[in-house]
Amino acid sequence: MTPQDITKLIVRTSMKDRAAFDLLYRQTSAKLFGVCLRVLNDRGDAEEALQEVFVKIWTKADRFAVSDLSPISWLVAIARNHAIDRVRARRKPALDIDAALDVADPTPGPEAMVVAGGESERIHHCLDELEKDRAAAVRGAYLKGESYAELAERHGVPLNTMRTWLRRSLLKLRECLER
Repeated sequence: MTPQDITKLIVRTSMKDRAAFDLLYRQTSAKLFGVCLRVLNDRGDAEEALQEVFVKIWTKADRFAVSDLSPISWLVAIARNHAIDRVRARRKPALDIDAALDVADPTPGPEAMVVAGGESERIHHCLDELEKDRAAAVRGAYLKGESYAELAERHGVPLNTMRTWLRRSLLKLRECLER
């Protein structure tokens, strides 16, 4: 079918000629389905979109301007734009920018920073009161996230001994911090 034939079918469709519309569908639906499928990546969605595209063609055929340009380009543009609209409709809507005002800042405020700085200083002072290997084990376990087994291996002590070191060291730290 030539571009002139497709143009004639679109013009006749604009006059609500059902036979012309039927022939236009049979001649162009495969190509337009391919466009929808390429954009949507889902056969069911593409089939649905194709039907909606032909409804648009039926209702907007009077907007087609006869020219030297290919009429299939006009049809492909309708199909492509409709498929893109469907993709956009699937996306979750972006949140209103004002919703960002309700998001709490996870960082501590200036007052909390001062308090934390003082607490940090006290904790480091209390850690210095522990024996060096015990303080290193506490720092490894609670500041660096090392496992008891890793600490026991590094310090060359049995696993249960490491657990005892840590438990007793925490008790001494609590005593020191309560002073």
